[in-house]
Amino acid sequence: MTTSRLQPLNKPPAQALPAASSRALPSACSRWSRQRRAQRGFTLVELITVILILGVLAAVALPRFANLQGKAREAKVKGTAGAMNAAASLTKASAMAAQVSCGSATGASVTLEGLVVDLNHCYPQALGSFGQGILGAANIRASDDWVVGSSAGAAAAGSVLTIQLPDAATPANCSITYTSPATAAGAGNVAVTVSGC
Repeated sequence: MTTSRLQPLNKPPAQALPAASSRALPSACSRWSRQRRAQRGFTLVELITVILILGVLAAVALPRFANLQGKAREAKVKGTAGAMNAAASLTKASAMAAQVSCGSATGASVTLEGLVVDLNHCYPQALGSFGQGILGAANIRASDDWVVGSSAGAAAAGSVLTIQLPDAATPANCSITYTSPATAAGAGNVAVTVSGC
């Protein structure tokens, strides 16, 4: 006797799914899974980590860039002092080339680019008006935000001229001082103060 498989009467025989629908099911699931991941936001841990990193960067970077204006004024003072040194040296060289007697304290002059510069022992005088003396020789103008400080300078040998930046924290401590030579053996001296820029 052979046994046959009996099928229950109330249940239809199992049929295999069509090939197209069996492939569609996994791709639909993976598409849904990708959409779910794309809609997911940041976790609280990720957000706190980013905030901490930004906080550390701000704590390190801000102090470096906080005093940029002061550093810019300091650079301006140093650059202008360099221009004054160069102008004093150029004036001395021009006086030597013109065979000016450096022994005389006053009365001599040289012409630099059309500007007559009066001399003290072959160096520019420490005159306190823009366009004359050391300020004229170095082409320093009031329009460049410079003002004459407490030492207004004079035509006499050994005179002192101070110029300063009025917008500095302490203008007197953000300044350049030029001293004309008092003797023929001396030289024009330029000194900077940048502690109050």
